[in-house]
Amino acid sequence: MNKKIQLLSILFLGVSQFAFSQIKEEKLVLNKKREPEVKKIEKKKTSVETIKNYPPEEKSQNPVKYTITDVPAVSDFKTSTIQGEDVAPKFDGTAQNNYVQFGMGNYGKILLDGNVSKVLDNKIEVGADVHLLSTSGLKKDYDWKSKQTSASFGAFLNSYGEKGKFNLNAEYGLNNYNYYGIYALEPAADVDLKQKVNQFKVNGYYDFYSNEILNDVRVKSSFLKDHFDAQENQVSILANLSKHAVELGKSGINLNADLGVGLEAVKTDFEIGNKNSSNFFNTNLAPKVTFRKGESYLMLGSSFSFLNAKNSNIQMEQMKNNKTYWFPQAEFQVAAAKEFKFYGGVEGGLKLNTYGDLLQANPYALSDQYLKPTETKYHFYVGLRGDIDETLKYDFSAGFGKMKDIMFFKANNLFDNNYTLNRSAYDFANTFSAVYDDGNVSDIKGSIQYFPLENLIIDGEVRFTKYSLKNYDNIYNVPLVNASIGAKYTMLDKKLLLGFKGIFASDRTTNSYAIEGVGSPNMIFQSTENTNDKVGGYADLNLSAEYKIHKNFSIFALGNNLLSSKYQTYKGYKVLGAQILGGVKITF
Repeated sequence: MNKKIQLLSILFLGVSQFAFSQIKEEKLVLNKKREPEVKKIEKKKTSVETIKNYPPEEKSQNPVKYTITDVPAVSDFKTSTIQGEDVAPKFDGTAQNNYVQFGMGNYGKILLDGNVSKVLDNKIEVGADVHLLSTSGLKKDYDWKSKQTSASFGAFLNSYGEKGKFNLNAEYGLNNYNYYGIYALEPAADVDLKQKVNQFKVNGYYDFYSNEILNDVRVKSSFLKDHFDAQENQVSILANLSKHAVELGKSGINLNADLGVGLEAVKTDFEIGNKNSSNFFNTNLAPKVTFRKGESYLMLGSSFSFLNAKNSNIQMEQMKNNKTYWFPQAEFQVAAAKEFKFYGGVEGGLKLNTYGDLLQANPYALSDQYLKPTETKYHFYVGLRGDIDETLKYDFSAGFGKMKDIMFFKANNLFDNNYTLNRSAYDFANTFSAVYDDGNVSDIKGSIQYFPLENLIIDGEVRFTKYSLKNYDNIYNVPLVNASIGAKYTMLDKKLLLGFKGIFASDRTTNSYAIEGVGSPNMIFQSTENTNDKVGGYADLNLSAEYKIHKNFSIFALGNNLLSSKYQTYKGYKVLGAQILGGVKITF
């Protein structure tokens, strides 16, 4: 039977033309010791007791996860031609922290990764890493430049004490690319479309081994500057206070009490267009109590936000807004068995929209944005999750919420209507601006993990999200359906690892512009807006393979967008076609 399952698994990984895939290019990361990269679908932020009473010596064998190169359990899908989701092979056996790897592929793709770390005698670990990915772009599709380069350089320090662990990391990131998505005009081939974003981050984290009073403290800071002199400074501090495992008599019910205290400040200034400027200072308090018996629990809490906001630009004087928000926080779970756990709840919150966040979602956002926070007044949800015989994990839920200032992207028109193609890089109807609207959101989502064999992992996700807005007929550049499917299979005594990742998205509504020149003494452009244009959906397939020739030497091959569909992420922005990259990795 096992041989049949193995054969079916190999066939499953090999059938590429019927699978999905995604647009993003690969970011290979080091083979750190870590859990398999599958979604922990049962892990949800509640005040359920967290077991943290492990001694320092054991903690030193279970190092802190770094965000510099380590891949999160669920990678974020970023719609950018060059940024990618990691589907590269990872070995859990003889993983080593020190490595260098290099790869080359079509479209002028070059990949370089390196990492080095050292554990000192006093239980302090220090390390550094570098990542570089570049591509020459779509030379056959565009006369102008569409090449891109991303790079990151980081360093970290880990210290393990008697009461807790401390992590400090710093990272410099560079994204150098072009506003190449021009669909309404025909500029010259040497047109300057350059955009460049530099960002420096410093993060600190202290985690106490016990849940007595002070649980953990996190400090994050970020400094961003782009090619058009936009600047953004951000800092946040979060402390979690808790008292867990308080027994309530002989009822078998435990009480957990938590209090989250957070401060966040963001200052953003733009130097082109309307020269928008914003300054936010937000204080957040989140008290909650949880009553837990076995795997069933009831959490009751609230969230309070105290926001001080200032906005200004060259067309208006500074506007100030001081407001206090209250949001409900509650969740319950009824565990009939580990196979069937029914849960539900309500949540809300305030999210500060920053320029850095906008660029993560849409790198082609204009370097002049009016920034406002998004308020989720409430979001109700119910669901069912479980673990069947440690072979199948699932989580399905549905929800409904009411939101204010939902942020999405709207395409920009020309800023200068004069009849000339000698214009700024962002002035070809090729950029996007954040717009906001109030409305309701309905969502249905599901995720599943299947472990048919010890050396085979299959996972999948699907999400349906429907927005009903107050002023806009449709939300722009947001698909109705997102889905993904993936698999990892090891063979030949874990010397060969095969990977598969597919992502699907339905089409999206967007606005766009048809631009025509007018023969008149003033020589101006005339544009017509289409408020119901469509950007097609996509199915994008990625495959990977890595073979360990020696414990310190591996070769790998990666295939991206193997269906070779040059679909668009945003209007005008085509992605690279089928990409093949091969390389070598040396660990030491």
